[in-house]
Amino acid sequence: MIRISQLRVLLRAFPVCATECAAQLAPTAAVIAPKLLQPSIVAYQQQQIRCKHNKDRKKENKGTAKVHINEDQLAEVIDIGSLRGHMEKTLETMKEDYIKNLSLRSATGAIETLKVSYEGKDYQLQELAQVVRKNPKTVVVNLVSFPQTIPAVLQAIQKSGMNLNPQQDGTTLFIPVPKVTREHREGLAKNAKTLFVKCRDAIKDVQNKTIKQVKKQANISEDLSFQVQTQVTAIANGYIKEAEKMLETKQAELLGDK
Repeated sequence: MIRISQLRVLLRAFPVCATECAAQLAPTAAVIAPKLLQPSIVAYQQQQIRCKHNKDRKKENKGTAKVHINEDQLAEVIDIGSLRGHMEKTLETMKEDYIKNLSLRSATGAIETLKVSYEGKDYQLQELAQVVRKNPKTVVVNLVSFPQTIPAVLQAIQKSGMNLNPQQDGTTLFIPVPKVTREHREGLAKNAKTLFVKCRDAIKDVQNKTIKQVKKQANISEDLSFQVQTQVTAIANGYIKEAEKMLETKQAELLGDK
């Protein structure tokens, strides 16, 4: 066996041969090296692709609430009919307010059917007063039969969303009918938003009360409780979405965007 010291002597003695050997081995090394590295590179690339795919899936799933419960199961925990009934009634009230109170022309009929709350009961204004149109610009409300209701009537008119400013003279109210100006349109559109917020808050109130009742139920699992709460929130959001569409349509109508 040749020792390292002897090999060094041979290399010094035959430098040309050593150079030629190195030259001959270089192409072989150049071919072999990539083949040795190739499996490692491929494995690394595959690993990177898998990592990216997993990250993309996490992004897709992030923030997505999965509710694995149908309405029959929901009905076993809450009164789904009552829940939807209250929310639909709130939405219907908003629709009626829009029709009656948010007209570009504040008709006498809208004022006559205005709801007035007095001593815990609701009345239409025409039940308490005589309502007549004096001229195209003025509506007269005569409350001589029920003068004690005047403060309640004034409050109802001011909160009606019709952008009216009644003037009192004894037991008679004179209500100037606003012209259909841009300012008047914007005022009505603002009132439409106010009525929407009132509707939205009422729906949220029903939602929160229902969720509170669900949380108090000790005979259901934590997982089922969470699913029911999520479903109730989804139902409420659906009604709020309907109210938002009504708001957008009404504001576009009032502002002349349609």
